[in-house]
Order: sequence, then structure tokens, then C-alpha cells
Amino acid sequence: MQLLDLLKRVLPKATHDAQLAGKIYQAIETELKAKARVAAFEKFCGKVELPNLEPKTIDDVKLQLAASFGDGDVTVKPNKKDKTLMVEVSLPDGQFTSEIKVGAVAAPAGDDEQEITLKFAPFPVCMPGDKDLVWLLARRENISPEEGGIALSKIEEEFWASKTGQKLLRDRVDRSFPEFIARVPAGLLSEAGLKRHYKTPEPIKALRGNTKSRG
Repeated sequence: MQLLDLLKRVLPKATHDAQLAGKIYQAIETELKAKARVAAFEKFCGKVELPNLEPKTIDDVKLQLAASFGDGDVTVKPNKKDKTLMVEVSLPDGQFTSEIKVGAVAAPAGDDEQEITLKFAPFPVCMPGDKDLVWLLARRENISPEEGGIALSKIEEEFWASKTGQKLLRDRVDRSFPEFIARVPAGLLSEAGLKRHYKTPEPIKALRGNTKSRG
């Protein structure tokens, strides 16, 4: 933005042809935005976790990409020899390609400040009509239960509005919380500071009191 602002001031001084100055400015602005989009896409792919190249893991990555780039066509191709996953997203404003390597997500190079990793706290959730049926989730310690609930509702809304969610609805998948929590990519939850422990809900187990009181 600083460079574009500088060009706005310099170009009129370099040429008296306003039309030519406008074309030069437009061409440079388009090129800079294209490079910024490529850099943003590479950064996004660098944060995607890929522990292995199993079909379930690849499907999860594809769902995460589809949910993040709702108006784009996502193509993934695993390379078991190099242990990488080729990712291609075709958007109306261009086509972006990158590779995701198998393994832990590396910390950004040149970052002098160490990122503080917050621990997860239990975050069990249930539906209003059946409070005994609980999904065992987790939230970052800096997120309150209320904030976690708001974030989860927002993610659910965005998921069903995404290209993947719309396809599921067309395939007659029930738009419900159980279907959402079973299908939402783990990456979307982690971006909001949430984590899914179990996809399948379990009823709360009532324990019997076996301890006798001492006289």
C-alpha cells in the first residue's frame, strides 16, 4: 500500500500523459495484488497440518481448503515418494498451486518472539433438547466457554454456507450439529482455538456410589 501510494504521487510528475500514468499504475497494482495473493496462499498452506497421506487425512485437508476457498475448485494430488501433497485452487481471479509436506507445521523463520502455546481446557457441549448427549471438545485456556460457543456457532454457519456444505445439503445430508461436528475440518476448529476430541457423541456415564461412609 505504501508503494502504491508513492506511485500515485510520482507517476503524474514523471509523465504529463494522465492516461499512460493510469495504465502503469493499474498494471503495477494488479501485479502487486497477484503476488500478495500467492504469498497469502503459500502462508495458508504452510499452516495446514498433514501428519500422513492416508485417504482420510487428505479428505480432511481438501475439506479445509474447500471451506476456506468456498468459490474455488480444489484439487489435491498426493506424492508418496516425496511425501508431499500438491494443492491447486482455481478461483475466479486466478489459479494457485502449492505443496504441503508431511510432518509437523514448522514455525515461521525469522520470528524472534517465541509463540506461547496455550493449553486446551475441556469444552463439553450438548444440544438444548438432550443435555445428556455430550460432544467432548476442547478450547484454548484463553477462550471462555461463552466465547467458545459463539465461535462454534459461527464456524457451523460458515461451514454450511461453504461449497462443501452446500454440496452436502444437495446430497440430502441433514443440516444438524451432529453432521456438522462429524464433518467439519479440524483446521477450521483450530483456527478458532477449538479442538475436537471425539467425533461421535457419548452419553454421560452416571457412576454408582461404592464408597461407604466411615463411622
